[in-house]
Amino acid sequence: MTLLSPTSVLADAPVLHVDVAIVGGGPAGLMAADVLSQAGVSVHLFDAMPSVGRKFLLAGKGGLNLTHSEPSGLFNSRFGARQPEVSQWLSGLDAQGVCAWAQALGVTTFVGSSGRIFPQEMKAAPLLRAWLHRLRHPASGVPVQFHMRHRWLGWQGDTLVFEPTGSAGVTRVNARATLLALGGASWPRLGSDGAWAPVLAEQGIALAPLKPANCGFDVLGRAGQGWTEHFRSRFAGQPLKSVALRVEATPGASPSGVARFDRRGEFVITDTGVEGSLVYAASAWLRDDLGHGAARMVLDLLPDKTAEQVLTDVRWPRGSRSLSSHLKSRLGLDGVKMGLLHELCSADTMAQPEALAHGLKNLPVALKSARPVAEAISTAGGVALEGLTPELMLAQRPGVYCAGEMLDWEAPTGGYLLTACLASGQRAGQGILMNL
Repeated sequence: MTLLSPTSVLADAPVLHVDVAIVGGGPAGLMAADVLSQAGVSVHLFDAMPSVGRKFLLAGKGGLNLTHSEPSGLFNSRFGARQPEVSQWLSGLDAQGVCAWAQALGVTTFVGSSGRIFPQEMKAAPLLRAWLHRLRHPASGVPVQFHMRHRWLGWQGDTLVFEPTGSAGVTRVNARATLLALGGASWPRLGSDGAWAPVLAEQGIALAPLKPANCGFDVLGRAGQGWTEHFRSRFAGQPLKSVALRVEATPGASPSGVARFDRRGEFVITDTGVEGSLVYAASAWLRDDLGHGAARMVLDLLPDKTAEQVLTDVRWPRGSRSLSSHLKSRLGLDGVKMGLLHELCSADTMAQPEALAHGLKNLPVALKSARPVAEAISTAGGVALEGLTPELMLAQRPGVYCAGEMLDWEAPTGGYLLTACLASGQRAGQGILMNL
């Protein structure tokens, strides 16, 4: 995404003069457009794709998780090291505010059994349609003008340069204020491909490397070669339910022995490793551990039983029954859990009751690598928050704002990511409004 066109071609291109140019039609960009439109500001929104909100629609395919109902203190803690900055965005638009925003669009919400909040219809499309209708036909304010199939190439001086799909020329735009809301690098086929990073780097803007977040992992396996063919062929694609996953304290950490992550849930065995909600929730710690050399997750296959109960059942005389039949009878262990036990435990461990009982409650799974960022649900890294004003304007490029997933923060699944993206868009929109 660099300017390769000859200067003469750029000089001949007409210039569109606008109040505000928003580059990127995801939740952050649309929310900023909403704020500005309702305040009577003329907004032109540009996106490389044929339509906006493509990743938003995909996220809602199985049920759009808008936000979470937990108390604000706990909600804000989900953003880890970036909690102070993200909390500022959420002070303007928190979970309750997101529900009110949806309600104003005619979309009612409900709280699920896990505390997550969903639209009543569970789908993203009705919400997006209502939102776009308000942007194009506001009851008060100025309609947003959309420019689809316009890929941003960068700047020529202070002029934004876009390449319209299927056109040999370019479009030049002079804006009083610009918001970049280009997403991260996950799901590039939906438009967020991270191609903006080199353009900003050339401008001297500080960036953290883009990394996968809420991602799956490839495993090392007992022999260091991933899953065995026997295990992979039998269990890839199967869910591992009712387990607990722990990421232990780093060596030398204080307090000693306190896990950094310890939660119950489920995940899925893949051809090369593991993925799914429980793994995604622990992925930030696991990914960062891999960056320091090695990572492993520790599984409790029987979280409803104490270690003493498991040891008692493993030691129980099994007579002529096989070990597998014995464990199924006493502990209800079979299927993928039994397969994983055989996959990761040595014959000596399986033959010793104490070692086997310990393995059932503390089964280590060594990881080889995170799956590629293009496969991840979201992205970590991006524009350094230290280089932004509280209103999310680039200190090095006054008049240019950034919002959404292209900023250097991350969040687990559960509505946190979407809520903070929306909140950052509102924050940037209000900042633009104030400075205009």
